[in-house]
Amino acid sequence: QGPLVESGGGAVQAGGSLKLSCSASGHTYSNLNLGWYRQAAGKERECVAAVSRSGGATYYTDSVKGRFTISRDNANNMIHLQMNNLTPEDTGVYYCAADRRPGFALVLFQGVYWGQGTTVTVSS
Repeated sequence: QGPLVESGGGAVQAGGSLKLSCSASGHTYSNLNLGWYRQAAGKERECVAAVSRSGGATYYTDSVKGRFTISRDNANNMIHLQMNNLTPEDTGVYYCAADRRPGFALVLFQGVYWGQGTTVTVSS
């Protein structure tokens, strides 16, 4: 598989917003579920959002529901994560990921292909 490349991270104040983007860099990933993981300091990497290959189904972990929105642009082989009302607990490195297994429920999403990550820092 080709690389996954994230962009859009940065430093914001609590309550602010960021939009992350992920490019497949020449590979369609059109048949794969895609998602975003977050790794905060001292914590395990956690899936925060995932989207089905069609874009018609989404998953969010409880801590981001109502604040984050994942979307998919298959024509351009990209996914996005709109993050609103950010809190310091959202600080971490965000990774774009793909699950190579077709047809799995999003609650079972497992990243197999990974980007290098983009850092989000939210200050109080």
